[in-house]
Amino acid sequence: MKILVAGGAGYIGSVLAPLLREHGYAVDVVDLLWFGNRLPDDIRVTRRDLFQLTREDLEGYEQVIFLAGLSNDPMAEFDPAMNFIQNGALPTYLAFQAKCAGVRRFIYASSCSVYGYTVNQLYDEDAPVTCAYPYGVSKLAGERGVLQLQDDAFSTIALRQGTVNGYSPRMRFDLIVNTMFKCAIEDGVIVVNNPSIWRPLIDVRDTAGAFLRAVQADYAISGVFNVAYDNFTVGLVADLVKDEIQALTGVKARVDIRNVQDYRNYKVSCDRAKTYLGFHPKYAITDTVRELFRHREEYGDFAEDRYYNIRVFKQLAANTAG
Repeated sequence: MKILVAGGAGYIGSVLAPLLREHGYAVDVVDLLWFGNRLPDDIRVTRRDLFQLTREDLEGYEQVIFLAGLSNDPMAEFDPAMNFIQNGALPTYLAFQAKCAGVRRFIYASSCSVYGYTVNQLYDEDAPVTCAYPYGVSKLAGERGVLQLQDDAFSTIALRQGTVNGYSPRMRFDLIVNTMFKCAIEDGVIVVNNPSIWRPLIDVRDTAGAFLRAVQADYAISGVFNVAYDNFTVGLVADLVKDEIQALTGVKARVDIRNVQDYRNYKVSCDRAKTYLGFHPKYAITDTVRELFRHREEYGDFAEDRYYNIRVFKQLAANTAG
């Protein structure tokens, strides 16, 4: 099977694309390479704007996975217009072109951010989506545009991912577990703005596994699926990271609680993905921390801009304006 991974040179794609190759799929990546390219040499990478892809470009692919777009709230709030274009319009456009080209399945990387504030309820895919922030709204717009195109000959799947963490060749330290790991190692202090806020979390290896399961699912399956390892309070995450760092290094980090209000609070059920996609995550937070620690010699200076998406994005905007 031939698969196109749109935006496949980023944090998730740098783990997913090699995993797909390991399972015997022919993988091509199209990406603007905002964050460079750390993919293996046996994966063909084309630097191109996805809006330039036509039906002819997509002919011959059986599936398309969409990982592109803006990846978090700071990027979305810095440039709301680009956020809605890249997360809402772009996946809809590409799914339309894919359908016209005879592609059989389009998989969209959505986000549990669409749930917004759930008042401590466990939400499944049929629960209300209440997010009023640009990022969550744009991801929901992308979902709906893609799913609208589904029919008997064109399967569409949206994976609502929990917050992704862990080691990737295209490394990030602006994600909750990764940030806590960095702070514990570098400063000996983990800052927690609000320990009571809930988040669904997932290791990037399990995220890649969820996309693999979606690729392999029966073509009769379409729809929205939550994917996460489990739901955690931010306070518990800090304690788990602190304890694992102490076990690995012998150094005990301190947790600094700030009690800052946060209007984004959600926890989700992933039963549908387990039932229909066969998704069973393997990596707990402690596993994530151990994998981050195992690659510690690769990171160099934690403060480098390349580890923080909003910094790279601002530099790109400044260069474009200049």
